[in-house]
Amino acid sequence: MAKTKSPKKAPAGKAKTAKTLDPVASTSRIDIGITSADRKEIAEGLARYLSDAFTLYLKTHNFHWNVTGPMFNSLHVMFETQYTEQWNALDEVAERTRALGFNTPGSYAEFIRLTSIREESGADGVPDWKGMVQQLVAGNEAVCRTAREVLKTADDAGDDPTVDLLTQRLQTHEKYAWMLRSLLE
Repeated sequence: MAKTKSPKKAPAGKAKTAKTLDPVASTSRIDIGITSADRKEIAEGLARYLSDAFTLYLKTHNFHWNVTGPMFNSLHVMFETQYTEQWNALDEVAERTRALGFNTPGSYAEFIRLTSIREESGADGVPDWKGMVQQLVAGNEAVCRTAREVLKTADDAGDDPTVDLLTQRLQTHEKYAWMLRSLLE
């Protein structure tokens, strides 16, 4: 009697990965008046922007939880207002990337790799309230710089929805930087 081989099982903790779609083939069917190459460049820029925005969101939320000192109440409330607005905006950026036909970053590892903002060390290394405000000013300014780069690319490609989205985000982050900067004067 011949033995039949049983199918090999994946090692524990490793699931089989589905065959991935060729990004060029899957996005080539999109005809929204923006070339595939331009959509890709915009999507890559939006991934960097989303990574900066998510890192700033997380930093703002961390500081909300950990702020102390004479400015506690006003900063606790200000940080909460800012991180709540930032959280809601992240989804719009991710959805715009999907509308262009590309996946969005969605893991800490991807965000860390793509962000221009230094990640905060966590609960053990939080700065005093002035240090928090300085870092959030710098973070909002970094988000603005990234948004401007992507906005220029989107504008050159005629991608008005991305231009509109990033213009709105620029207005918000410039305002946040100004409000925070005012606390340090």
